[in-house]
Order: sequence, then C-alpha cells, then structure tokens
Amino acid sequence: MSPARVRQRREPLLAERFGLFAECLLTGVWIAVASLGVVTCPAAFAAGARHLRRRTAHQGGGLREFTADFRSALRGGWAVGVAGWIIVLLAWVDVRAVRAGLPGGPPAGAVGLLALIGLAVAGLRAAAVWAPGERWRALLAGAGRRTVQDPAGSFLLVGGAVLTCCSALLIAPLAVPVLGAVAAAAVAVEERYGRR
Repeated sequence: MSPARVRQRREPLLAERFGLFAECLLTGVWIAVASLGVVTCPAAFAAGARHLRRRTAHQGGGLREFTADFRSALRGGWAVGVAGWIIVLLAWVDVRAVRAGLPGGPPAGAVGLLALIGLAVAGLRAAAVWAPGERWRALLAGAGRRTVQDPAGSFLLVGGAVLTCCSALLIAPLAVPVLGAVAAAAVAVEERYGRR
C-alpha cells in the first residue's frame, strides 16, 4: 500500500479525534458556565455528557441541544446539587474536627475523605448516563453499584478530578475546558463498563 493511501486514511481519523478533543474542551466551557449556579453542577455535567455521547455517535448537537438537556436535567438535578454541597460541607466539618485533634480523628477523616471521593465518582457516573426522563435517584443508585463493581473506571475518574484540581491550581483558566475532558472520561468509563 502506498504511503499516500495510508496518509489519506489516517488524516480523517486524526481529524475526527482532534475534533472530539476540541468538542470536549468546548463542552467544558459550557459545563463551567452552566455550573455557575453552584447547585447546577450535576445537571451541567449530565448535559455535557449527553452532548458528548451525541457527538461520538455522529448525531450532531450543539449549544441549543446542550441548553435543552441542561434544563431537563435541572428538574431533579438541583436537589442532587444541594445534597452534594451539604456532603461537601460535612466533609469540611470532618476535616476541621481532625485538625482540632479529636480522638480518632485521623481514621474518621480518612473514611470521610474516601466517602466524599466515592460519592463524587458516583455522581459523575450518574451524570454520564443521564437521559431526559431519567430519575436521579435511580441513576445514583446504579452509579453507586458501578462505582464499587468497576474500581478501574472509578480510579480513572478520580484521576480526572485530580487533574482538574491541579489544572486549577497551576493555571486557573485551564480548569474550565478540562471539565469537558472529565465528562468525556465519565462517558468512556460508562461505555467501557457497558461492554463488559
């Protein structure tokens, strides 16, 4: 086979992959803007993940579809967002108790931190499979099971979250587009789990 033919075959694949990467970065910006309401984070990730699933299935989609999905996900997603921030507040209180030197503080702090990480991963996994009409309670229950049953995928999402935090610490604006990469990772983890 001639090098020209090989190059012709690879260029569309490369263009497609780069296009998906660019779409992830754009989706990260949309997720960040939609998350400005603080309790809207789960709905924003759900809309972003659904947008990326559409793009990988070559079904099109754009800002209008993202906005419609965000509004639909927000119907039950705001309660998940409120619960998430309450859990973060409890984890902060737990850390403060550990720092105060309470007896048994370090083990309790470690358990609290692991629980917070597990709940965040379950939230990402639930958002990755959300579709209009889905109930968040059922999504979270299934995502909790998958978080435990698929530790490799869960660790991948933890790594994505750590990358986002490191990006925010090093170059704050970089954390915004990286949110789309975290949503893409959650979609990939769920698709991988579904093929098992």
